[in-house]
Amino acid sequence: MNRGRSTKSRITILIADSEGVFRLGLRKLFSIEDNLRVVAQAETADQLLAMAKSFRPNLAFVQAEMLVPHAAGLMKQVARLNPEIRVIVVVANGRNDAEEYIQSGATATIARGSNPELFVQYARQVMAGERKPSKRDLEVSYSEPALKPQPTRPVDSLTRREKSIISGLTQGWRNREIADSLSISEQTVKNHLRSIFDKVGVSDRLELALYAIHQHLDLPPLSPPASPAH
Repeated sequence: MNRGRSTKSRITILIADSEGVFRLGLRKLFSIEDNLRVVAQAETADQLLAMAKSFRPNLAFVQAEMLVPHAAGLMKQVARLNPEIRVIVVVANGRNDAEEYIQSGATATIARGSNPELFVQYARQVMAGERKPSKRDLEVSYSEPALKPQPTRPVDSLTRREKSIISGLTQGWRNREIADSLSISEQTVKNHLRSIFDKVGVSDRLELALYAIHQHLDLPPLSPPASPAH
């Protein structure tokens, strides 16, 4: 949908996070917005610095763990390489160290499990200079769930087999690889996935992987399928 925003108002974004699924999820979220464009992704602090300089994004969403243990020092390096950049630190759900990151140079913080729409809202408000984070404001963001509870689709109803399939999915495995690891057919995996989608209220594999991360699902380990003999 065209919201009438010009190219000049486009916000360029760097996503710095060690989890590929989370980066992909944010990129997909921003891609449907006319004026938000992801121009770079980083999975380490070194890549964050290099891309902040090379791509000169307007805004960066940075995983809090990437700033440990020297948040202030790293934030100063980012600001020196790209003086115009604004940083939103993505913190773990329930953490109370938001003020520490603000004092280190971040413009705002947002809880990792916040409603996806809040990431879009923060991006626009931070770039418009409208967001002046307060302790109360940040605490509100901590309490926002990634997905509202669905009474008819409780995550507690997931079976061990279904959790095993999710475990493989979060590792980036294809249906065939999951099937081989569990010694079941590929069609059975597809059937389980349809059931899982319905239970937790998601529509595709990416949303399910993000759901598993946000909900901190306790997933059983899954052994990789044996390589075919040559």
